[in-house]
Amino acid sequence: MNNEMGQVWQELLADISTTVVAWQLLVILASLLLAWSLNGLLRSHVLKHAPENWKIGIGGINRILFPLTSLLGVYVGRFILSHWQHTGLLKLAATLLLAMALIRLVVYALRYIFAPSGWVRTMENAIASMVWIILALYLSDLLPEMVQALKDISFSVGKHQLSVLLILQALFIVLVTLMIALSGSRFLENKLMRAEQINMNLRVVLSKLIRVSLALIALLLALSAVGIDITLLSVFGGALGVGLGFGLQKIASNYVSGFIILLDESVHMGDVITVDGHYGVISILRARYMVLRKLDGTEVVIPNETFITNAVINHSFTDRKARVQMPVQVSYESPLELAMQLMHKAAENHPRVLVEPAPSVLIKGFGESGIDLGLTIWIPDPEEGSAALQSAIYLEIWRAFQQHGISIPYPQREVRILRNL
Repeated sequence: MNNEMGQVWQELLADISTTVVAWQLLVILASLLLAWSLNGLLRSHVLKHAPENWKIGIGGINRILFPLTSLLGVYVGRFILSHWQHTGLLKLAATLLLAMALIRLVVYALRYIFAPSGWVRTMENAIASMVWIILALYLSDLLPEMVQALKDISFSVGKHQLSVLLILQALFIVLVTLMIALSGSRFLENKLMRAEQINMNLRVVLSKLIRVSLALIALLLALSAVGIDITLLSVFGGALGVGLGFGLQKIASNYVSGFIILLDESVHMGDVITVDGHYGVISILRARYMVLRKLDGTEVVIPNETFITNAVINHSFTDRKARVQMPVQVSYESPLELAMQLMHKAAENHPRVLVEPAPSVLIKGFGESGIDLGLTIWIPDPEEGSAALQSAIYLEIWRAFQQHGISIPYPQREVRILRNL
């Protein structure tokens, strides 16, 4: 062991049965209680009444406030106790609290940048495990030996001498730079999506461009920081572009189609459309695909290229109103004008039916069994469906017909039997 960690463990072994450890445990307990109190105060008063645009930053502080406040208390107690006794246990506690703060901050950043998913939880567990493993190696004094072993594993790439340690350091720098860039892009996206004076489609396009641009700049800066000449990437970029052009035509076409759709404003979030035989509401609008929520609750993922190459019926392009037609048949013996009035009144009584355009009842024709009537109504929310609406109006019409003696005819056929005499 090195002198520092060896001294810490020797102090703990020597003081394990004395009051020295008790005083250090008391400092740790007092620091944890103080941190718990401040954390509860932040959640109940500051975070609850903070403005919406402050909650992101305060939320991050709230995640690391407990370990950092505890760490501050441990440092103060260590400074005071170090004048007359050993403080090895406080040093170990400070190291553990610092690792806890780092893990909480990284986990909060991942949840802030990315939507909740299985791979995000896997990444959180992997990062937490890696931090605790590094901490265990440090406390057991195996970290310097592990670092030296990784440094000794080296190989040559062209004129450059590389080692496993250098590659791991480069990956760490790239990941940290990308995390910072994605955090900044997420903050700008939230600001942009709240800008109501900008069209929604334009907001989505700008947010995607901001994320891609910041990620690309961060990657180039990180590669430069680890000593990689980014001018060498031009050849690789050209080869990658050719590969994308030939091998990933559909994917590239979907992305280009996505930006075209967002910019030409042919469809918007919440539009009611019919495409490729599917009728529903656009619930998610992405750069590569759209998610169409059908009225039965199912969701259809449709590539953006489909919207460019196929005909799309946008039921809410200029006006969100939708027409619903309901056929009704009455017998020839029924009072026709009264039946039309009752149908009109039943439609007017339903809260979803618009007053303007007003409901209308028309005679469609004279059928074999009765007179065919057609009730036409307009609704402002076609995305909510029309099955329940038609059922309620049909039930109201049925009750009104029964009260006024209007009958709905059965199919009738006249059969004649001719006998040869």
